[in-house]
Amino acid sequence: MKLRTWLQRLVPRRASVKRRVFPRIPATGRALAVVTFLSILGPGLVSAIAGDDAGGIGTYSVVGAKYGYTLLWALVVVIIALAVVQEMTARIAIVTGKGLSDLIREQFGVRTTGFAMLTLFIANAAVTISEFVGIAAASELFGISRYLPVPVAAVAVWFIVARGNYKRAEKIFLALSAVLVVYVFAAFLAEPDWGAVIYGTFVPTIYPDRDFVLLTIAIIGTTISPYMQFTLSAATLDKGTKPEEYSFVFWETLLGVILSGAFAYFIIIATAATLNANGVTSIETAEQAALALEPIAGPLAVALFGIGLLGASLLAASILPLSTTYAICEAFGWERGVNQELSDAPIFYGIYTALIVVGAIVAMIPGLPLFEIFVYVYLLNGILLPVLLVLMLRLANNKRLMGAFVNSHVVNVMGWGTTIVLIGLSAILIVTTLFPV
Repeated sequence: MKLRTWLQRLVPRRASVKRRVFPRIPATGRALAVVTFLSILGPGLVSAIAGDDAGGIGTYSVVGAKYGYTLLWALVVVIIALAVVQEMTARIAIVTGKGLSDLIREQFGVRTTGFAMLTLFIANAAVTISEFVGIAAASELFGISRYLPVPVAAVAVWFIVARGNYKRAEKIFLALSAVLVVYVFAAFLAEPDWGAVIYGTFVPTIYPDRDFVLLTIAIIGTTISPYMQFTLSAATLDKGTKPEEYSFVFWETLLGVILSGAFAYFIIIATAATLNANGVTSIETAEQAALALEPIAGPLAVALFGIGLLGASLLAASILPLSTTYAICEAFGWERGVNQELSDAPIFYGIYTALIVVGAIVAMIPGLPLFEIFVYVYLLNGILLPVLLVLMLRLANNKRLMGAFVNSHVVNVMGWGTTIVLIGLSAILIVTTLFPV
């Protein structure tokens, strides 16, 4: 096949109806526009902010401690890529009226679906483990052995989601994790070198070592996590949003990305200014990571960090296994839903329970290097992410499915660029691991 023909298939021509990169809110009156925006508010915010989970906090803290401000540019690029992926996910959902799993099965067949779901299961099982590791780390900050809080949290999460009022619990978990917004204030009170911050944000610095490649993949894996896409897709469908409301969905999704990205940005600045600047270039315990909050909380830094870490962990530990189970059951047409009886949806409840049980058991293994787990979990996520991105890009470029809502050239360049960079970085990491210099 000629190269030109292959490229045309990879990045199809734009649909005949031209869409703006930043769509305008319809001129329906300010009051009506506000009401409409508030009615669709939720999916983009929750799915993006849930990405700032225990593993995210841990990974960003490790990056700030090891490399200071010099990887801020990489985070900015990844946040832009996240905006592209999140928007594409929401657009696919509202245009087709179907979830990602359904579409993957319909468009690519059972074998591809099986491979995609296996990838999703492996990645999300690893992240679920990291959430319970976060609960273990948070409990030990308060002097409580992990062997009590972790199993209690596992049972509580199972009952809240499967048999309780999940929506109410979600608000509580969000409120707890919102405590970590203090990183924004901590970053300013730590008096960072703002010249170095600006330089690190806009001027790429590349280190010729394995740790740089590993942490770059981990940044991508924790910022653009596969479970966020399935969560956003399902939540968008639950809202019943119509294609004519796309502009509202676009801006709500972008708002979630901006808030999530700002949170990650200031975690790196805070840890760089408090840890890296004082010669602490590696984080092994939650107590060390909590030091980044000392400028604002003083002696309460450990408690504040523990509360935020616990909230972020509980929120993701609730969303992630449920999102994974829904996606897998949807892909293969199995009965699903927390409103189903156990006997009516045994596979659904079986997968959901297995994810929680495995996550809790692994988190209780003595002597686990907690912050290393955070980094390596999202390293795995970053390596597996291209599988989902390729399928999503092909769906979003399918004119029969998407009509005038197919990807623009800008979205395709960003989407395929992210995929190719991830594959390249993963290859470099594998080679440098097998054949160290």
